[in-house]
Amino acid sequence: MPVGPRQRLLEIFGSAVAAVNGHACVRRYLHTHPVAAPVYLIAIGKAACAMARGAQDALGAAVRDAFIVTKRGYAEDLPWPVRVAGHPLPDEASIEAGTALLEFSARIPAAGRVLVLLSGGASALVEVLPDGVDLKRLREINRWLLASGRDIAACNRIRKRLSLIKGGRLAELLAPRPILGLAIADVPGDDPRVIGSGPLTADADLQRPVDSSGLPDFVREALAHGPPAPAPDAECFRQVRYEIVATLEDAKRAAAQAARKLGHEVVIEPEFVSGAAAAAGARLARGLLQSAAGAVHVWGGETTVRLPEAPGRGGRNQSLALAAALVLRGHENVWLLAAATDGSDGPTEDAGALVDGGTIGRGTDAGLDADESLARADAGEFLEASGDLIQTGPTGTNVMDIILGLRTKD
Repeated sequence: MPVGPRQRLLEIFGSAVAAVNGHACVRRYLHTHPVAAPVYLIAIGKAACAMARGAQDALGAAVRDAFIVTKRGYAEDLPWPVRVAGHPLPDEASIEAGTALLEFSARIPAAGRVLVLLSGGASALVEVLPDGVDLKRLREINRWLLASGRDIAACNRIRKRLSLIKGGRLAELLAPRPILGLAIADVPGDDPRVIGSGPLTADADLQRPVDSSGLPDFVREALAHGPPAPAPDAECFRQVRYEIVATLEDAKRAAAQAARKLGHEVVIEPEFVSGAAAAAGARLARGLLQSAAGAVHVWGGETTVRLPEAPGRGGRNQSLALAAALVLRGHENVWLLAAATDGSDGPTEDAGALVDGGTIGRGTDAGLDADESLARADAGEFLEASGDLIQTGPTGTNVMDIILGLRTKD
């Protein structure tokens, strides 16, 4: 039976996500770069369980103990306890996990080797706060950051200044033990200083006063309590080896390979799609309408949404897709998929959406207005009514977002 365009795009997206799965990537790296016993494992992030399974498969009994924390709903059965905590907003469980991380680190013998596995979400899931900053204030700051429309690097620039484990401070805590850090890159440029707010990475920026322009008073007040960070030439960083095992470019290449296997020409777009989600969606859709028929276009990136005071349901990919659908309205031969590779678009259980020329009509028939939905940051409600949401569940990875476009012949 012939496979239609929608199913083909979903299959291509699935192949992209599978190529950067944390289990496979960590196992593959450790098979070729084994770590001698005794190994003490620290895994933090949405892909923590998948990455820990990869380490277990590769190292077996060499792993003597493990500390694992992931997002609620993302836990898996492992030989070690798995903690769950809040994301995108840290919660009491995040603070408890921070205390447990300190205790776990203190128990690692001097002869132990530490394997740290980092993936998206790590900044919220574990925290140790300095004196003068409490959980209530931390949540207030994170809520403001998430609504501000700032990108992840700008958000983490604030977060790491308010932490006793971020900004290289975990490396300082674990010193002098040798550390291997393996990360799935969920940030533009695959910058280790930004992934998980850089717990193992030297950051010269932390030696300079923070640029407080545009920050509300309560954020500035909290930053005054920020602890000192280790200098870039500190001894603790000499024992750290850091490798990135999966990236957005890896996922894009896998998407392209899957599309070719389905018989399509492929255009891997070099642009990193960023900025306002709705503007990006409209721009990509206009380009897609003018593109050659039959080719699958592959983009990657991470856009932002500036939230109103009472946002509705949705995330950046849903906003991007709905804005694209407005441009594609009435065109029967064009499709656009925008989805988060971690399976969770914003604070929702939807990965994103796959829209076409009939999306707006279907949602309008259900009594909804697409422009109003975008203005309310409520794209998810419209896309549910139009039947265009994508659900994948936890994927065991997070390399930001994949966007796929296809126009067939009239």
